[in-house]
Amino acid sequence: MVEFLSDPAKKKVYDSLEVEFKIYNALVKARIEKKLTQKQLAQKLGIAQSALARFESGRTNPTLSFLQKITSGLGLKITVT
Repeated sequence: MVEFLSDPAKKKVYDSLEVEFKIYNALVKARIEKKLTQKQLAQKLGIAQSALARFESGRTNPTLSFLQKITSGLGLKITVT
């Protein structure tokens, strides 16, 4: 990992994704703390489990409405500071 971040161009890309990864990690942590599986949360939200899995793994670029749907399903709110 250190070698990867020693390349200024790669570090810049990595740093630019920091906020996205913090959001993904926070929502996965919240789901786990509420003892919900991906399948359970997906059913609650009316989405496919595979869509939730893609989101949680960072393989998709979610819309704000998708993020709001997930946070609402977890009993959370999105706050921008």
